[in-house]
Amino acid sequence: MRLPRPDAVLIQAVIAGALSFAHLHDLAEAAGQHGWKAWAYPVSVDLLLVAAWRRMRTLRAAGRPAASAWTWFGIALTASLGANVATAGLLNLASVPAWLRILVAGWPALAFFGGTLLAHATTAHTDDDSPEIDLPLYEIPEPVEPPTAEPAPEPIAAAEPAPALPSAPAPVPPAVAVPAALLDHARKVAADHQTRTGEAIDTDTLRARLGVPPHFATAIADQLS
Repeated sequence: MRLPRPDAVLIQAVIAGALSFAHLHDLAEAAGQHGWKAWAYPVSVDLLLVAAWRRMRTLRAAGRPAASAWTWFGIALTASLGANVATAGLLNLASVPAWLRILVAGWPALAFFGGTLLAHATTAHTDDDSPEIDLPLYEIPEPVEPPTAEPAPEPIAAAEPAPALPSAPAPVPPAVAVPAALLDHARKVAADHQTRTGEAIDTDTLRARLGVPPHFATAIADQLS
């Protein structure tokens, strides 16, 4: 049976994390935070560091700027590195300065604020990700073909030519009834197109956005104009 080979990177990460955890605890205790509170500080710093890193990876995978996540990652990293440097003999832990006590005491509120922003940050929608609107079901009436005009009768032969009969007027296609819900949705689509492009929406674009037949799109465009 082959034993798993130890991962040097993982061992190094565990050692570094344990030392940083201990340094944060020692600094918090020296700043007046005793008991369980001194142990809670390194947990808070490490959790904010991990949350900011995960948020950065999510935003970068989505192709969005991650400036806010980088900011909180830098704050948590500064707190961790600062504790490591402060406990290396550069700071007298028996007499911690007042400004450091203020920073340690204010860290919980800062960490809570940063963690809340990272956890509840919203994702902005692009212009093309417009919300879908549930429209009531309706049936699109079939186009009615206009009646064909009968051919004019041939003139009867006579001594004098008969006057030409007036041509029949072209049939007027029947009006298309547009449902109110579809017309309201068309107005929203036209307004959105006007806002994004600065131009009024044309009939072909309106037909493509609504998914209706050409005669239906023409009737909607006439009512929007």
